[in-house]
Amino acid sequence: MLRLNSSKEAELYAKANQIRQDIINTLVEAGSGHSAGPLGMADIFAALYFHVLNHDPGNPNWEDRDRLLVSNGHICPVQYVTMAHAGYFPKEELLTLRKLDSRLQGHPHRTSLAGLETTSGPLGSGLSQAIGVALAGELDEKRFWTYCICSDGEQNEGNFWEAVMFAGKRKMRRLTAIMDRNNIQIDGHTEDIMPLEPLRAKYEAFNWHVLEIDGHNIEAFVDAINESKAIYEKPTMIIAHTIPGKGVSFMEGDYQWHGKPPKPDEAKIALKELRTLEGRIVSEHE
Repeated sequence: MLRLNSSKEAELYAKANQIRQDIINTLVEAGSGHSAGPLGMADIFAALYFHVLNHDPGNPNWEDRDRLLVSNGHICPVQYVTMAHAGYFPKEELLTLRKLDSRLQGHPHRTSLAGLETTSGPLGSGLSQAIGVALAGELDEKRFWTYCICSDGEQNEGNFWEAVMFAGKRKMRRLTAIMDRNNIQIDGHTEDIMPLEPLRAKYEAFNWHVLEIDGHNIEAFVDAINESKAIYEKPTMIIAHTIPGKGVSFMEGDYQWHGKPPKPDEAKIALKELRTLEGRIVSEHE
């Protein structure tokens, strides 16, 4: 069981805030990329890389590592920044995002950067890939855990539900999916474009164990991970309700920030807000 004391929890919230600041710096330097999703998932990525995952940045291909696959590859700025903070590559390299010959592509490219488990871009395919990884682990009698980050917009894809059916049929207990339920996609709100609810009931009908959490509550997320590891007869879907653009007032909840970066003047405002938030995090946990 993963134990989370108050000191570690404060450390993770502080790390998430640092990650958000570096996401802003990285995006404004790139001049392109996605803002809303990466900012919204910073708490979960901080918890994963600094508390949940069994991994070794110094040996990224370690055979017994946990596998983390990101199906919604457009949120890669949060993964790149978190990986840099964890020691997979120098933080200075973050400023090469989306530039010619950079290892940090606009969507993750597995062979470009050690520590990436998959190449992603076409939405809806990541869960199928994660199932393949988890199934290989089962056949090899390995004990690593496979995690798949996915988006709510991906639930529109037929291929995604084929994967959901397969994992439920196979009772793949070492597979945990984490859905960024931020209610937006590139051209609007999910419930306007293609209503997804009732999501929980749909997954339960396909023989998944389903947990719903506040995606910005790190304690709730760690508790959900612990519960997923106690379920032996089915895979788990953690529906993490998040705020797109979390921490930046003019981005929060606005789908138009799904696929655009801040301009330099907007980045200054965003960073000021995040630094103010950082001060509150420190004072709340002193």
